[in-house]
Amino acid sequence: MYKGVFWLIDGELVAFPFDGSYPDGTAKSGDTYNHKLLWDIVRPKGCRKPFDYYPRGRVELSGKGKAVIYMSPHIGQEYIEVIKIKFRLIGDVTVKYDNSRHYRCYTDVF
Repeated sequence: MYKGVFWLIDGELVAFPFDGSYPDGTAKSGDTYNHKLLWDIVRPKGCRKPFDYYPRGRVELSGKGKAVIYMSPHIGQEYIEVIKIKFRLIGDVTVKYDNSRHYRCYTDVF
């Protein structure tokens, strides 16, 4: 099972599992704020949108190895299985829709 970050871009879930090949951590803020750091790597070719334009989320693993998915409420339940596959999540996962400013995207009213 992997921690990592993901975006929903034009109906496709773009995932970046942290498998040890990327040196930075997976924190929600601070020096390892990875959505912003990774955007240049995962940005679709020709896209000029900022990292926070698309709905996004992250997978964290608890100290007991349970997966927790934090994501924008603009990512539907139909993507949970895709997230589980891309991050190799086993068993039940906890899904937390995050309405905070951190996960705002182009569909939110500011």
